[in-house]
Amino acid sequence: MAGHTYAVSSKIEPFYKGGKVQISKDEKYIFCTCGSRVNVLEISTGKIVHCIEHDDQEDITSFALSCDDEMLVTASRALLLKQWDWRQASCTRSWRAIHTIPVASMTFDSTSTLLATGGCDGTIKLWDVVKQYCTHNLKGSSGVVHLVEFHPDIKRLQLFSSSLDCGIRLWDLRSSQCLVVLQSHYSAVTSLSFSPDGDTMVSSGRDKICTVWDLKTRQAKRTVPVYEAVEGVVLLPENTDLSEIGVKSKDLHFITAGSKGVLRVWEASSARCVHTQSLPSTLTSEEEEDEEQDSPRSLTYLFHLPESSRLATVTAEHNILLYQLPGLSTQQQFVGYSDEVLDVKFLGKGDTHIVVATNSCQLKVFELLTNSCQILYGHTDTVLTLDVFRKGSLFASCAKDRGVRVWQMDGDGQVRCVAQGCSHTNAVGSISCSRMKASFIVTGSQDCTVKVWDLPAEFPTAGEEIHQLTARATEKAHDKDVNSVAVSPNDKLLASGSQDRTAKLWSLSGDGTVGLLGVFRGHRRGVWAVCFSPVDQVLASSSADGTTKLWGLQDFSCLKTFEGHDASVLKVVFVSRGTQLLTSGSDGLVKLWTIKTNECVKTLDAHQDKVWGLHPSRKDDRMVTGSADSNITVWADVTEEELAEEQAKQEDQILKQQELSNLLHEKKYLKALGLAISLDQPHTVLTVIKAIREGENSSQLLEKTVLKLRVDQKESLLRFCAVWNTNARNCQDAQAVLQVLLTHLPPEELLQYQGARTHLEGLIPYTERHMQRIGRLLQASMFLNYMWQKMRVAGATSG
Repeated sequence: MAGHTYAVSSKIEPFYKGGKVQISKDEKYIFCTCGSRVNVLEISTGKIVHCIEHDDQEDITSFALSCDDEMLVTASRALLLKQWDWRQASCTRSWRAIHTIPVASMTFDSTSTLLATGGCDGTIKLWDVVKQYCTHNLKGSSGVVHLVEFHPDIKRLQLFSSSLDCGIRLWDLRSSQCLVVLQSHYSAVTSLSFSPDGDTMVSSGRDKICTVWDLKTRQAKRTVPVYEAVEGVVLLPENTDLSEIGVKSKDLHFITAGSKGVLRVWEASSARCVHTQSLPSTLTSEEEEDEEQDSPRSLTYLFHLPESSRLATVTAEHNILLYQLPGLSTQQQFVGYSDEVLDVKFLGKGDTHIVVATNSCQLKVFELLTNSCQILYGHTDTVLTLDVFRKGSLFASCAKDRGVRVWQMDGDGQVRCVAQGCSHTNAVGSISCSRMKASFIVTGSQDCTVKVWDLPAEFPTAGEEIHQLTARATEKAHDKDVNSVAVSPNDKLLASGSQDRTAKLWSLSGDGTVGLLGVFRGHRRGVWAVCFSPVDQVLASSSADGTTKLWGLQDFSCLKTFEGHDASVLKVVFVSRGTQLLTSGSDGLVKLWTIKTNECVKTLDAHQDKVWGLHPSRKDDRMVTGSADSNITVWADVTEEELAEEQAKQEDQILKQQELSNLLHEKKYLKALGLAISLDQPHTVLTVIKAIREGENSSQLLEKTVLKLRVDQKESLLRFCAVWNTNARNCQDAQAVLQVLLTHLPPEELLQYQGARTHLEGLIPYTERHMQRIGRLLQASMFLNYMWQKMRVAGATSG
C-alpha cells in the first residue's frame, strides 16, 4: 500500500478572545473581537465569513455595527476610528477619535446616522457618520465611560452613559446637558434594557442588583436583589406565552445573566425569581453558592433576538450559546477560544465529529461540517486526555480531578455521560480503550499506578443514573508519573510509558490481573507516548529526548530509532497499515516516517506550539492535530497530482525570490520592483524600496524607478504605502515613495486609482502621529544639546 501525504483540509481557530460581542439586526451574524480583528461568524454555518483587521495590528478596543447592519466602525489603541464596508472587508474611511486615550464603548442610534463613543478619558463624543463630523463632546463623567446607549425612541434625542462613579447619566442631545444622574448602583453598571414604549428601563450591575426605572419621573420604581454579579439584563417581550419559564402574570419580567452561569427570570413587581435555567452540571448547590465571579461558567453578555425568539449568551470561557424561547432549550453553541488543546480525537461512525480536551474541565464536541459544538459538563478539573472505542460512538476521558468518564454519542450526534469512576489518588493523565469490543478501559496516573476498569454490558439510558465504574485491577507500574498507556489490538497486552524513562509491557488476563512481561530501556528522558503496531509484534515509544523508538515485543530490544524533532516527541501513532509512523512534537511539527527506510518523508509545519493531539481517522485518509497554540487542524491525504501541483507552486515562489535577489544584486531596480509587486507581498516590495534608498543619489533613483512603473503597479504601491506607514519603523520609506507619487502625479490621476481615497485618508492620521513623534524627538535632542553645551561651559570654567 502506498504511504500517505497530508495537507491542511480545514482549521478550527480561535475567533473570540474576550471583549465586545454584537449580533446583527437580521440575526444572521455574530461580530466579535479577537485582538486586532473583528471576526464575523455566520450563525447558520458556524464559519467565519469575514475578518476585519487594522493594518497597524493595533488591538481593537471597541466596535459598533449600525442598526441597519450596513456599517461597522472600529476603534483601536492607535486612537483611530475606522468605518468599514464589512461584507467586502474594506475600510471606507478613517479619522482621529479626538479622545486622548482609547475608546472603551460605542453604539449607533436607531437611524444609523449618529455614533456615540465613550472614552477612557471620561468624555463622550457623538459623530454624524453621514456628514462626517463630531456633533457633541459631552464632559462630566468620572473615569472610563464603559457604557453608552441611545434611547430607542430617537425623537427624544437622549443618550444614557455610565462610568466609574456607578451612576447612569441621562444626556439631552439638544442642549448637550446632563439632565440627571440616576443613582442606585454601588458597582459598575453593566447593561440597560428598555420597554417597547420607552418609558421603563432596567439596569443591571455587579453589585448584585437590578433596578427598574420610570423614565417619565426619572425615579427608581423597584430595586431587585438578584444575589449574583449581573452582566446582562433583557426585558422579556409582552404578549408572548412564556409560562414555561415561570411568566404567569402580565407584570414586567426580565431575565438576567451573570456570575452563576445560569439564566434566571424575575418578576419585577414582587422581586421574585420565577425560573432558574437548569444546566447539566456536577456542582452541588453549596458549590454553586460559592461560585466565584470569574468562574469559567459565568456569563459576560446577554442578547435578545426578537425575530427568531432566541436568547444568546457569552461565557467567560469565550463560548457563545443560543437558546430558544419559550423553553430555553440549547439550540447552538460556538467555541470562541479553546486555550491549550491537550488532546483531540475523531468521533462518530464516519468520523463526522471531533472531541477536544482543552485547558478546561469541559469537553467540546465539534461537528466538522458546521463547526457547531456541544459542551460536555462532568469533570471538575482540567481534562487531560481522551480515547475512542473502535466503533466511534463511545469514548472515555480522564482528568486532573482523579476521575475517569465514559461518554456515548447517539444517532443524532448528541453526547451524554454514561459511566464514571474515581479511585486514583492523583491526576489521571493517560487512558486507553479496549480494541476488540467495548469491554474495558485502562488508565495511568501521576500516582504511578495503572488501573483496569470493566465496562457494563449495557449502559444506562437517558434519565437513568450514571453507571459507577470500579477498578478490577490496580498495579504500581512505575517510579514516576505514568504518561501513556496503550492496549494491544487483541486486548491481551498493555504498554505503559513513564516519566521514569522506561516503557513496560504487561499481560492483561481474562481474570483481571495485570502481570509484568518486560521493560523497554533506552530513552534518556521521560517517555511521553506508547503505541502498538496494528500488524507486527512491535511497540513504538516517543520521548522527551527528541527520539521515537521501535521495540520488539519478544526480546524487548530496540529495533529502530527515529531522530528529527528538535524537542520532546509528544505523540506517536502507526498509519498505512503499520508501514508508516506519525509523530508530533513540542517544536510544533508533525512528521511522517516510513518505517522500512527510517526516513522522514514529510514534515508538516502544523502549529506554533506543542502538538499534544494527534489522531488519524479510521480509514487513514485524514488526521486531526491539536496544539497549545489553541488551533485544531484537520488534514486530508492528498494525491500525487495535488502534491506535485503544491510543490510546483512552492518551487515557483522560490525561483521568483531567487530572481529578485539576483536583480537587487545587479542593481536592476525597476525589474526587481515590478517582480516584487507581482508577488503581491508588501514586505517584499518594501525590501526593494529599502535597497534603492540605501544607494547613492537615492532620491533621484527612487523617483526615476517609481515613475517608470505602469499605472496598475503604482496603484499597488500606493496601497502598500498605506500599510507601511502604520509602522514607525517603515514610515520613512512609505513617505519617500509618497513624496514621489504626490509630487509628480496630478491629483486627478491619483484619485482614479482603485481605493485611492481610502488609502490617502488612512495615511493622514498616521502621518500626523509620525510628525508629532519627530517633533518630540527634535525637542528632546535640542534640550540634550543645550544641556551638553552647558556642561561643557561649566567644565571649562572649573578647569
